[in-house]
Amino acid sequence: MNETQTSELKVVDLVNSGNSKLQIMNYGAAIFSFKTRNKRNELIDVVVGPRSAEEYLTPAYHDQNKCFGATIGRFAGRISGGKFHISEKEYILEHNTDGVHLHGGKYGFQYKFWNFENVHEGKNPSVTLSYRSEHLEEGYPGNLEVRATFTLTEDNEIRIRYTAKTDRATIVNLTNHSYFNLNGSGSVSDHFMQLHASKILELDENNLPTGNLTKLKEHAKDYSENKLLGNRELDDVYILDVQEDEVQAQLFSPLSGIKMKVSSNQPVLVVYSPESLPETWTYLSNIDKKYPAVALEAQNYPDAPNFRNFPSSLVKPGDIYENNITFAFSVK
Repeated sequence: MNETQTSELKVVDLVNSGNSKLQIMNYGAAIFSFKTRNKRNELIDVVVGPRSAEEYLTPAYHDQNKCFGATIGRFAGRISGGKFHISEKEYILEHNTDGVHLHGGKYGFQYKFWNFENVHEGKNPSVTLSYRSEHLEEGYPGNLEVRATFTLTEDNEIRIRYTAKTDRATIVNLTNHSYFNLNGSGSVSDHFMQLHASKILELDENNLPTGNLTKLKEHAKDYSENKLLGNRELDDVYILDVQEDEVQAQLFSPLSGIKMKVSSNQPVLVVYSPESLPETWTYLSNIDKKYPAVALEAQNYPDAPNFRNFPSSLVKPGDIYENNITFAFSVK
């Protein structure tokens, strides 16, 4: 296990017996890289992001707000009106001109230096990071203690465990924002995706939930059966039909033979497949300009604090918030 460091910036390598290598960065508690074998037994990087870790510290990275591989918080996704209430008390969050609060605010968890707490070597290597979010940071109440543990198993799984506790009532919704390209280069248009979801959340012109659910039967965005991603831009909230310990989604590349299965204890999966990514920096791999990657973000409903019919995101003193996500890789 190796560790590289530039000033505060650190990257830790986790390597399993199959020589898959997962790199975790303390800035944003981010997955920087994951190299695994394709059907030709070649090690390829299936995570999409800037080639240099130092790129994450630049103003351009912050301005583009693409959150490569990062831990998102305190609240992943959007909150309408830039505010929410707890017991009749209103909390005003950092927000843009449309009144939308996104991914924890201007300087959410993805833009913070986390502390490396411990590194476990040997079989199923892991690393744990921690971050303390102060009361009213970005407008959120409570001092929040957050931990993120990344494990690379001998079965070629990336397991992520997020936990958090607070000293006063607050809202929490964490996720990991890794972009994947199972070819290791090019486009994800030739990938096949299956999602165990029969409904998506209806969104308005600002990508905010209306509160309504849309049935996916015969819908263009229905991936309940294995289907080609194609040249389709996605930014949708899929309501999962299966929960923890079951495969909720899978992504497959015929070119590389790599399959990735996703499971979590969360109620939704946000699927984000942008038409393009910024050309501001050089990427880890030679990705195409069009449809270069897809992110599968396991989390709670966006804007949950403002909808009584959505699962609660409230965390009180004595509670332990927990989000467990597994990305399981195999070769077909």
